[in-house]
Amino acid sequence: MFHREGQKIILITFFIVSTIVLVSQYYIDIIWLRWILQITGLIVLITILQFFRNPSRIAKKDFDEILAPVDGKVVVIEEVEESEYFNGKRKQVSIFMSPINVHVTRYPASGSIKYSKYHPGKYLVAWHPKSSTENERTTVVINTPKFGDILYRQIAGAMARRIVNYAEKGENVQQGDDAGFIKFGSRVDLFLPLDCAITVKLDQKVVGAKTCIATTVVKKSHEE
Repeated sequence: MFHREGQKIILITFFIVSTIVLVSQYYIDIIWLRWILQITGLIVLITILQFFRNPSRIAKKDFDEILAPVDGKVVVIEEVEESEYFNGKRKQVSIFMSPINVHVTRYPASGSIKYSKYHPGKYLVAWHPKSSTENERTTVVINTPKFGDILYRQIAGAMARRIVNYAEKGENVQQGDDAGFIKFGSRVDLFLPLDCAITVKLDQKVVGAKTCIATTVVKKSHEE
């Protein structure tokens, strides 16, 4: 299954690659050049297909857990001052997505959308410390039953040039459902309450709608 945001690009790429393969097959007599063109075209098509893949995932909805919004690697876990919405301290967990990761963004928790805003900006590499505040990005706040307000931020990377955000203020959303898409290398930041328990570690690989990022303190204490 492929994400709807990639349908147009996939069709255009398929048409271009098919044309290159057919033209080179019938009009290029130099065998090595013909093979280079055909193989290069197929590699490009396969790359586009794998980038826009959208594996079906059904989240086990749990009000006591925050799930990973994307696939990738945890690159930041720290207490920070969040200045766009909270104007206060929060726990930040950042997930970096390489071009080979699934780039679908999924809602990390169920609740109602309180804030959704797009910010144009720069295209610093996604792991740059200032990318969270200076790059093209969207900020979404979900009001949840157990964590209160949580914030996630889609951040474009050096290769990305378009962020798709489906969250609209006032709507109710379900944990694990499709929340948008970021094209090519990028990152998602989560800003969570200080009293939640982070359940991932730096450099850990996470899976969107599957890996638990944080739990409520009550649940963590119960498990211990």
